[in-house]
Parts: sequence; C-alpha cells; structure tokens
Amino acid sequence: MLEAALWGLVGGMALVLGALLALIPGRSIPERAVGFVMAFGAGVLISAVAFDLTEEAISIGGGVAAALGLGAGALVYYGGDRLIDRGGSGDSDDPRGIVLGALLDGIPESAAIGLTLLSGGGVSVSFIVAVFISNLPESIAASAELEPKHPRRWILGLWVAIALASAVAAALGYELLGGASDAVVAFVKAFAGGAILCMLADTMVPQALKKAGTSVGLVTVLGFALAALLSTA
Repeated sequence: MLEAALWGLVGGMALVLGALLALIPGRSIPERAVGFVMAFGAGVLISAVAFDLTEEAISIGGGVAAALGLGAGALVYYGGDRLIDRGGSGDSDDPRGIVLGALLDGIPESAAIGLTLLSGGGVSVSFIVAVFISNLPESIAASAELEPKHPRRWILGLWVAIALASAVAAALGYELLGGASDAVVAFVKAFAGGAILCMLADTMVPQALKKAGTSVGLVTVLGFALAALLSTA
C-alpha cells in the first residue's frame, strides 16, 4: 500500500513541478509556448486514453464496462466544468477546466497505478512515465493562466493538494480494489479516459489552437507518438 502511494505521488508531483516551472520569478512563458506545451500534453493524453486506459479497460472488463466508464467520466467532468462556469466569468479560456480535468483523471489514474501492483509484477514504468509526462504540460499551462489572478503560493498549494490526492488514490486503489471485479476495474480506468477526452475537447485543444495556431497539430502528434512508444516499451 505504501509503495502504491509513493508511485501515485511520483506521478502527481509532475503537477507541482510544472507549476514551479511556470511560476519562476521574473520570467513569464510566452503565450505561443504555452500553446505548444498544451498541444504536446494533449497528444500524450490522447495516447494515454487510447492505450493505457480504454484499451486495457476493454481487455479487462469488456466493451460495456469501458463504455459506461467513458460516459460517466465525461458526464462528471462536464457537470463540474459547468458549475465552474456558473461560479466564474464563463470565459472559455478559464484554466480551471484543466485543473478539474487533472483532478478527475488523476485520481482514477492513480487508482490504476495501485491496481498494477496487485499483479505482483511491480508497477508499470511506462505507465508512470506517461502519467508524469501528461501531468507536466497540464500544470504548466494552467499555472501560467492562473498566475495573473491568484498568488503563487495559492497555485502551488492547489497542485500539491492534487498530488497528495493522487497518492491517496493510488493507495486506495491497491487496498480497496484488489478484490474488485474486472468490470469495476475496467470502469475505473475508462472513467479517467472519459474525463480526459471531455477536457481535451472542451478546454485544452481549443486553448492550444488559439494560443499557437494551426501548427499545434504537429506538436500534438509528436506528444501522441512519444506516449504511444512508451506504452509499448
């Protein structure tokens, strides 16, 4: 259980590292660079959804459990994002959608990390690396957008809290889901995938396109290719 928590924390700490990079005193990341970072992260996340989450969910629990998980994750993200819009300005560029996406995909993703340890073969290094790489751009992009509106200490505290939640989720995934049915495990994995996909279409990809132009497509494919390579390593 402790090992699962530590690996979950490793993946979550990428969020804190990204925030630190975005909040270096005296330096600001150019908007175009933020767009490219978001595009690269989107490609990594699309690969994670396809290979590490949905494909595994289908192979473990079948198409029905995977489809239900995808739909549930998307609906929960959509509902949470609409609540954020009501409480804020309603601006489509609001980075809180990315933060919500990081939370909703990070917790079940970390639970999946805990599940991988139950097989006795050790944690999947490629999956941990993919989680780390995908979390980094999310945090950089959202932190750069949040900085004008919130103190740096508040932003760092937000990502630390999500990183700690990821560690707890990994431990709970190991402790509580060990005896779960294949359908439940598949649902958890697909839930993360649904939340990620909804966030990408609603927030991350449109913002990347707006900030960096049509060339973000090439960067997105680069991120996808790298993550796909890692998932097959």
